[in-house]
Amino acid sequence: MSVRELLRNNDERFRVLAAGFSGDEWAQPSLCDAWSNHEVLAHLVIGYRTGPGVVAAEILRHRGSFDRANAAMACSLARTHNPGELLDEFERLVHHPRGLGRVFPPRLLLGDHITHELDILFAIDREPTIPLDAVVAVLNTQVTVPNPFVPAFRNSRGLRLRATDADWAHGTQGPVVEGRAVDLVSVLGNRQRMLSALRGDGADLLASRVSPRPARTAG
Repeated sequence: MSVRELLRNNDERFRVLAAGFSGDEWAQPSLCDAWSNHEVLAHLVIGYRTGPGVVAAEILRHRGSFDRANAAMACSLARTHNPGELLDEFERLVHHPRGLGRVFPPRLLLGDHITHELDILFAIDREPTIPLDAVVAVLNTQVTVPNPFVPAFRNSRGLRLRATDADWAHGTQGPVVEGRAVDLVSVLGNRQRMLSALRGDGADLLASRVSPRPARTAG
């Protein structure tokens, strides 16, 4: 299966799952800085429909800050569209992406979408059911591809990482960090919430690298 097909299948699975979330669950703060779960969903929609020209104009409007522009777009869309409307649009865009969604590397989009799904699920204490092949694909990207939006490549350096629920490992030297694949994805993406689920003599070193202010991923 290609990465594009893996991304599409995962997005369709997420949409079905998310359709069952309550209004209170959408209103909860996510693990992604100051965004609500509703605003995280809006960010996913924006990533699939917004062109580079619009993004560039927003960055200029916010004095060159991608983070502020990214947040402004997501919050604005969430104010004008409820989660049901956003999920309907997301469903259409999964099959017919526009703008950045057509050109952004699918392996990075997969990482963005799974990281943000975990931001939502962990925030509302729901157990992730993401297929392991998709999670492993994200881990492989995180530890091998430097990403200006996600510090996972930096966070993983010099560590031996081991997934306890998948046939995945990275690194041959350094202290060990072990945990479920989804917990590794979340923590490597700079989220502190699941640090307590990781084990090994490298867990404290990884914790020292994870910023108190989680980075927003782009997509």
